[in-house]
Amino acid sequence: MIIYDRLWETMAKKGVSQYSLIKDYHVNEAQLHRLRKNMVVKTTTLDRLCEILDCDVEDICRYVKGKGPVE
Repeated sequence: MIIYDRLWETMAKKGVSQYSLIKDYHVNEAQLHRLRKNMVVKTTTLDRLCEILDCDVEDICRYVKGKGPVE
């Protein structure tokens, strides 16, 4: 299962809030909800977050073996 715990850590390090993602970068609130719940998100969303945060995908998510995906 892919989990997005690193996203919140990276956002804190970069000084970017969820509010900023929504208001300044027009990231969809539904996508942020899906990220918070470790649900399936589009790779375009991950690409955009990497661009906004100037980071690698490994700074946003990681694979945890043995857990099933949340739909």
